[in-house]
Amino acid sequence: MALDERKRMLSALGLVDWQPRVDGALAQTASRVPTPVAAVEAQTTAAPTDVETSADTRPAAAASHSVAEESAPVPAPAAAPEPDETSRPAPTSAPGDEFGPVSSMDWQALEAWLATRDHRGASRPVFGIGARDADVLIVGEAPGANEDAHGVPFVGRAGKLLDRMLFAIGCSRETNVYITNICKFRPPNNRDPNPDEVAADWPVLERQIELMDPKLVVAVGRVAAQTLLDSKASLGKLRGSLHRYPRRELDVLVTYHPAFLLRSPGQKAKAWDDLKQIARRIAAA
Repeated sequence: MALDERKRMLSALGLVDWQPRVDGALAQTASRVPTPVAAVEAQTTAAPTDVETSADTRPAAAASHSVAEESAPVPAPAAAPEPDETSRPAPTSAPGDEFGPVSSMDWQALEAWLATRDHRGASRPVFGIGARDADVLIVGEAPGANEDAHGVPFVGRAGKLLDRMLFAIGCSRETNVYITNICKFRPPNNRDPNPDEVAADWPVLERQIELMDPKLVVAVGRVAAQTLLDSKASLGKLRGSLHRYPRRELDVLVTYHPAFLLRSPGQKAKAWDDLKQIARRIAAA
């Protein structure tokens, strides 16, 4: 890696606490439309000062979106092995084309219909947030405790980190990306969603994709990647290249979950590579 590029990457990814600097350049770029990677890399003064690296939403013993983890201090940087998550089975079933009335609903009707479904112990549905005509759809696995409390995907420390990651390439949930989850209700105790829960909410995700017609889906974390791609491969093997969504002509990019980035700063360089690839796709759209 060239010295200048390394400096730019470190400036954008940081190693302490990724907080954007409050200065004139930053204020002017906060509402920008997506910018090409070359422009993003050149604007080092507007880049965030810290990115914390991601991979899987949940540790083995406790969910990453739990209140305990959201309030826990970030561990000191340490060399983290490439996550090997082959133990997660791909979903055994998912609805096909027989989505019933969901297949003809608009956004408003779809969200209202979801609210009438079995909450499966969750407080509320978490439908999604962002620009519904965006070229990029970001998909996680399922809501956590904070998401269940607010009804919005990706909040808390992991959500703030995701927002800063998107800001680094000129994106935001307010302007040019849409963010949702495969499962729309928080699984009990923040566990991974099971195949029945995936199947119950799958028609809603498929209809969201149809209504958006995005150019790229970004699968965030192992569970989302394996479920969307019907794969049992580890996240480390899935990220780094584009995949084809099995059910339609749509590209899928796999990247680390921001909750993993909070725990494993050693993966920051790879996360930055993924962000640059997203920026290139947006610029070419």
